[in-house]
Order: sequence, then C-alpha cells, then structure tokens
Amino acid sequence: MAFGTKTNERPGTRAQIRYLRVSAYKAREVLDLVRGKHVRDADEILGLVERDVARDIRKCLASAVANAANNDSQDPEALFVSACYADEGPTLKRWRPRARGRATRIRKRTCHITIIVSRQSDNEIRLRTERDARSGRAGGGTAGRASRRARVASSRQATETHDHDHDHDDAVDTDVTVEVDDVTVTDEVEADAAEATEIDDAVNEGEPTTELVEEATAEAEAEEPAAEADTADEADTANKDED
Repeated sequence: MAFGTKTNERPGTRAQIRYLRVSAYKAREVLDLVRGKHVRDADEILGLVERDVARDIRKCLASAVANAANNDSQDPEALFVSACYADEGPTLKRWRPRARGRATRIRKRTCHITIIVSRQSDNEIRLRTERDARSGRAGGGTAGRASRRARVASSRQATETHDHDHDHDDAVDTDVTVEVDDVTVTDEVEADAAEATEIDDAVNEGEPTTELVEEATAEAEAEEPAAEADTADEADTANKDED
C-alpha cells in the first residue's frame, strides 16, 4: 500500500451532516433503504418514510445532488446514491434521579451522516431513459413530473365541470318543484278560504243556512244514482266473468 493514499475516500460528490441528535443505529436503518438507488427514487422513498431522521437525510441527499450539479457539473438525472453511512458522534452524558438517592445515566447519542452520489454508467442511463419513455416520463424526471401535473390538472378541471353541471341541474329541478307545489297549495288554500268565508258571512248576518243544506243534499242525491249505476255495472261484469 502506497503511503499518502486515503483509504476512506470514495469517488463521487458528497454531503455530510455532523452532530445530528439521533443515534447512528436509527439513521442506518433509513440509509439502508436508499443505498444504490437513483436520486429521484431515493427522494421519493425518504418522503414516505415516517421516521423523523428521514427528513434530515432527505436534506442531505438534496445537498449532495446540488453539490454535484454546481461544483462538478453533473446531470442530476444521471446520479445515484453510491454510498451512504452513519458514524457515531460524541455522546452527551446526563443523569436522572431515581429512588433511594440513586441516579441513572442518560446517554444522548449523536451521529455524522454522509451521502455520496455518483454518475451512473452509460448503459444504466440508457436503460433508465428507455424505461421512462415506456412509462410516459420521457426526457427525465422534470418532463415526467410536468406531464403528470398536466394530467392531474386536467382531471381536476373535468371533475369540477362535472360537479358544476350536476349542481345546476339540481337547482333547476328544485325551482320547478317548488313552483308547482306553491301553485297547488295556493289554489287549495284559496278555495277552502272562500268556502269558509261564505259560511261565516251567512252565520254572522243571521241568514238561514237552509239553502246551503238543501244545495248540499241535492248534490248528494245527484251523485247517488251515478254511484248505483257504477255498482250495477261492476256486478254485471263480475257475473259475466263467473259464467
């Protein structure tokens, strides 16, 4: 081994978070999910992880991609997470009082997180480009996200238009129903009110109501023959059916 060679130096562009207030064990469980992934896939995975340390790791990944694009003139769509690891940092010692005058040590762990991104091989870039083209994300992640945003916007617009049409139809139907109901109820109320007013006027003026009674009796007698004729017709029809 030649002297002066750094054994821990790995190719690629790196970003580091030092003295992060989380244990290295917890950080390593999240880093194992994104090791070897494309930077876009790694960012999506970290966005879905429910651990608090995932937010800090996601920021570190974004910093590494920015360093590669600005300092090394790399294409962000051709990068992947070539290495990521967490080293233990200094541990803060605290004390917690316990029963009978005793005390228990509290260890507040820290760690240093390092993420290294590198450029993929030409064959991997070609395969990924073909896969994105087949899935409708041709031209890289930016074009894919733009096309997806356009599809989501068009879908929302269609849904809003559909809901607006339904609301308009419901409003028209309600108005028509209300108008019809109002006309029917108004006619019945007016007829009942007119009849009640006529009877009240006759009673208040002291006029005999015999004429009203006779009119009602005559109407009932006129309706009885028609009812009897209908009953006779029904009976004849039933007898014919039995024969």
